[in-house]
Amino acid sequence: MESPVPESGNNNPEMQNKIIIDVLYKAIAQGHMDEVAKFLSSDLEWWFHGPPRCQHMMRVLTGKSSHNEFRFEPRSIEVIGECVIAEGWEGAQVYWVHVWTLEDGVITHFREYFNTWLTVKGISPSRWETGIGRRRPTLWQSQPRDLFSRSLPGLLLAI
Repeated sequence: MESPVPESGNNNPEMQNKIIIDVLYKAIAQGHMDEVAKFLSSDLEWWFHGPPRCQHMMRVLTGKSSHNEFRFEPRSIEVIGECVIAEGWEGAQVYWVHVWTLEDGVITHFREYFNTWLTVKGISPSRWETGIGRRRPTLWQSQPRDLFSRSLPGLLLAI
């Protein structure tokens, strides 16, 4: 399947992936679910952590809820290799992180975290890493400015 996002002239796959995810959120906000479907692999792998009633994005992607039942406004979108991480929050009660994995411009994996602190660590060995017991680098971690006083479960995602 080919990505529905036109080439931007930037041959950097990471930038292309970030553009795709930005366009995806805009299409969801406008209720253009036919456009959203073009971004998704037919066998999308999904994983969720949080209260079951808060599986907002997956319900939108599957058509079980309307695009306007929960508003996704990413406060940040970061790229780490094939993964694009989007983070958003609304006040002190709602915090979410989405991790999208793309292959050739198509979303193949989706991880949805709701009211969960997330830390992403790299697991591939670095060429300068020779000692046993070396710590893996933190590639990304949750930054919800409105929620620092709140206690949330934390997860580590190794990529």
